[in-house]
Amino acid sequence: MQKRNRWLVGGAVCAGLIGLIFIVGWLFQAVAGASELSDFERISPFSARSLWLLRQARAIVEAYQVDADSKPVQEDDLVRGAVKGMVDAWEDPYTRFVPPDRLKDEEIEMEGQYGGLGMYVGERDGRILVISPIEGTPADRAGLKPMDQIVKIEEEVVLGWDTQKVVTRLRGKPNTSVAVWIRREGEDELLKFDLTREIIKIVSVRHEILSDDIGYLRLTQFKQKTDEEARDAVKDMLKKGIKGLVLDLRNNGGGLLDVSVRVSSLFLKGGLVVGTKGRAERANEDYYADTAYYLTDVPMTVLINKGSASASEIVAGALVDRKRAVSVGEKSFGKGSVQTLFNLTDGSGLYVTIARYHTPSGKVIDHVGLTPNIEVKGDPQKDPAKDAPLQRAIAEVKKQIESSSNDKRKTEGKDRS
Repeated sequence: MQKRNRWLVGGAVCAGLIGLIFIVGWLFQAVAGASELSDFERISPFSARSLWLLRQARAIVEAYQVDADSKPVQEDDLVRGAVKGMVDAWEDPYTRFVPPDRLKDEEIEMEGQYGGLGMYVGERDGRILVISPIEGTPADRAGLKPMDQIVKIEEEVVLGWDTQKVVTRLRGKPNTSVAVWIRREGEDELLKFDLTREIIKIVSVRHEILSDDIGYLRLTQFKQKTDEEARDAVKDMLKKGIKGLVLDLRNNGGGLLDVSVRVSSLFLKGGLVVGTKGRAERANEDYYADTAYYLTDVPMTVLINKGSASASEIVAGALVDRKRAVSVGEKSFGKGSVQTLFNLTDGSGLYVTIARYHTPSGKVIDHVGLTPNIEVKGDPQKDPAKDAPLQRAIAEVKKQIESSSNDKRKTEGKDRS
């Protein structure tokens, strides 16, 4: 009973303090309301009433939360938590607040090397989905697939988590393990994957020459030097006499917009690649192929699937709309929005969706995706002979080569007559 009484007395004292704070707050609001427009109100992002709500919440937690006295939270962390909550209120998974340490990690990632499992994840309808595993990484080797839903990490259910929290939880020191539980379409039970983290070194470009002089160009993402590497690869294949080309963008989760435009420029002799439309004037822009990058007009097909997103959808959409290539495979993911990074004064960053992509014919990609000209289901295979979409893409290129040769013969016959 004594302990209970002490708790009641302590609680009464705290309640009294909170009540006093509320009274002072009421007076503060009354004074603020009496002034037409104070200097404070001119620079504040919220009304005095809203700011006082934050003050009340902080006072209550600091007074009553069981660990608040022994584990105080720094004001920077409180402010960043408030900013994150504010940004999340817009319910756009791609508009997000990134604290300073995480922002540095993301900059390293775009340079092509980071620690983790090697997969792109995204949010759709409140679910955390694998957009695509990156070729040759732990996620790829374990057999994770596009559209797999991440349900648990270790024993933590990720329901309600945002993508940033999921990515942070999946990452860790190299050679440490993590269990990921997946819900996959067509499977009755959750699938468990025991993965070992490693330093992810991304090789974004791979090429080879297939039978019958058909070139094969595989792009796994659009990072800073992908366009340069792709240009070198195409030049190499042209020197070896390729007659056609398959561009494989399956499980390519995207990357940098300007790089995707330059990659498109390798196959488009000028003209529109993609347009962006948003509210701000700076968000409305058309991007054109750079004729200085143009290399070839050989017949080509482009492979896409559920893991093709963002920048890869831009390239595929441009090549198909401009009648430069035929698309083969499955419908793409549908991540067609533009994010701009705004650097904040404390070293943190704010990624904001400022526009949506439109293909040259005006198609919206976001939440819609691209439907291939020729639909062929099947996952990418290490053995090309067992890769049904690739074999169909090769057959289509051969058909284009044959058609082009026939047209050329007809033209030459007319010239002779």
